[in-house]
Amino acid sequence: MAETLLVEVLTEELPPKSLRALSEAFLRGLSKTLAAAQLAAPDCGRALATPRRLAVLIPEVAAAGQDRETEVAGPSASAPAQAIEGFARKHGVSVASLARRATPKGEVVVARAKTKGQVLEQVLAALVEDALKALPIPKLMRWGDGDAQFVRPVHGLVMMHGKRVVPGKVLGLASGHRTEGHRFMGKGTLALANAAEYEKRLQDEGMVIADFAARRAEIERQLKAQAAREKAELGSYADLLDEVTALVEHPSVYVGGFDAEFLEVPQECLILTMRQNQKYFPLFDAAGRLRPKFLIVSNMQMPDPRQIVGGNERVVRPRLEDARFFYHQDRKARLETRVEQLAKVVYHNKLGSQLDRVQRIQRIAGHIAGELKADAPAARRAAWLSKADLLTGMVGEFPELQGVMGRYYALHDGEPAAIADAIEAHYRPRFAGDRLPQDAVACALALADKLDALAGLFGIGQQPTGEKDPFGLRRAALGLIRIVVERKLALSLPDLLAAAFTSYDGRVKDARPDLETFIYERYAGYLKEQGFSTLQVDAVLSQRPARLAEVPQQLEAVKAFETLPEAESLAAANKRVANILRQAQAKGESFNQTERKALKEPAELALFAALEKTASNALPLFERGDYTGYLKSFAVLKQPVDNFFDKVMVMAPEEALRRNRLALLRDLRDAMNRVADISKLAQ
Repeated sequence: MAETLLVEVLTEELPPKSLRALSEAFLRGLSKTLAAAQLAAPDCGRALATPRRLAVLIPEVAAAGQDRETEVAGPSASAPAQAIEGFARKHGVSVASLARRATPKGEVVVARAKTKGQVLEQVLAALVEDALKALPIPKLMRWGDGDAQFVRPVHGLVMMHGKRVVPGKVLGLASGHRTEGHRFMGKGTLALANAAEYEKRLQDEGMVIADFAARRAEIERQLKAQAAREKAELGSYADLLDEVTALVEHPSVYVGGFDAEFLEVPQECLILTMRQNQKYFPLFDAAGRLRPKFLIVSNMQMPDPRQIVGGNERVVRPRLEDARFFYHQDRKARLETRVEQLAKVVYHNKLGSQLDRVQRIQRIAGHIAGELKADAPAARRAAWLSKADLLTGMVGEFPELQGVMGRYYALHDGEPAAIADAIEAHYRPRFAGDRLPQDAVACALALADKLDALAGLFGIGQQPTGEKDPFGLRRAALGLIRIVVERKLALSLPDLLAAAFTSYDGRVKDARPDLETFIYERYAGYLKEQGFSTLQVDAVLSQRPARLAEVPQQLEAVKAFETLPEAESLAAANKRVANILRQAQAKGESFNQTERKALKEPAELALFAALEKTASNALPLFERGDYTGYLKSFAVLKQPVDNFFDKVMVMAPEEALRRNRLALLRDLRDAMNRVADISKLAQ
């Protein structure tokens, strides 16, 4: 009979940041193998997880799979008898029972064998063990005197199919039907009568909300309700909500507070302290200013929570005192006095110290600011101070605040706001969707920081390989792209890379071609996420456009061109032209300039005249950035191009005539493909 299957692994506290991923991977792995054994439908079931358990509930699991007949193709029917006998023996059938089947390669022998359906009771323990071993666990633990290993010590195992316990051992533990409730509030041990009652009994009697999503929703509901009662805002909290959900089994939310005097410290420090160290949810006013209150998500439901609140308030005060101490101590020394000390901080053993890096960034930022007609001295000053906060106590305690604290300390030192803002913004964008630097000085510094890292690490052969990217170079390249494109900066990519590699004064290999390719690959992915097709993106980026900021306009022009009735024919003609020219060059043909007097056929004369007129009219459109108008101008060439290919033999026997016609095609290709390689649009 088909029944609900429950598998639960009871553990010590699991890593909160990976709990959800572990539970979902456990469900995927087990449901996949059950489906392969024909014991359950594919991709069904639910993952359940709390700090002390991973569980799956899969409905309609069969006690035994159905017998199957399999068919395996073997050697050719005309193969030697020894080969056919060996094939039959391998599959446990007689030679006489082999069938024959026609294939495109000739007739082959076929073995048909019956495979007995697997029995759940016989295979479940092994399937569960395999699913657990396949979980994305970076480091395993061993406990007791056994050989079992898992992310945390395992103390219990439930495997039930309907009302029946499925016998078996996993990680050294025998299966049973007993689970554990909340450590303090619920019934300690629950003896399950059937798998289907698991979730409800855990919640009603064990005081455990086993469903991660349901527990998360309950915490969020309580957080919003408490914030509303305090007439406050929660700010950004999604990541912390996931982590806290993995820390409690039965959540209750309470309000705590701290002395308002701590608000003299930059609120980013206090917020990070509360969120990162204590897992509290800070509260804000409508303007986004921190209030001296926070929300606690407790694993205990108390009629009088004063003891819980008071304990948390006592715990957080020393943390806030530390933040205030670091803040006051750091401001006793100006940022500029810390810069020279960066010579003692290694950036990379092949790329020098942080001071070396600052000096390179300073040169690159000044160059970029000059290209943007921005305040180059301000960009160089911001670059000089940009890494000084790495030596402050606050950033030493909270590395996430680098740049943020640099801004506060620069303002305290009397630096102009533009310089202070650039120090904070030069790390942006830190992640997908993050804000970008605002003004030109900040953009120049942010670009310089990313270019220095990209050039240096590519120059010493440390580019990303496969999924590995230890230095975050993919993120740096995408950040560079976003700043240039979304801020519409008139910057040339080759010029930026030249400035970056020049700043190393030959101390690293000039890896510009590899780095340029790497950036265009990231840009292709970025553009596809914006809704452009692969063919459209390839058509533009295959031209290696220097001005990245102009590419979106060029892509819109390509999209508009594709709607023209003539587009398909012109794209196909462009592809044909590209093939002819490539083959001619491979044969050593040379062709320079088209000479009108050397043209003979009416069709080639007509194409020459039409191309000359169209290119002359289109060029002003290109120069003022009307790429759509430029491409559409060439729609009139459809007829003369078609006539040319119908009536003119390009590879004529006469050398002069042949080269002149190749030159005409080269002129056609160059004119039409100034915005994009139209041939890439041909299917």
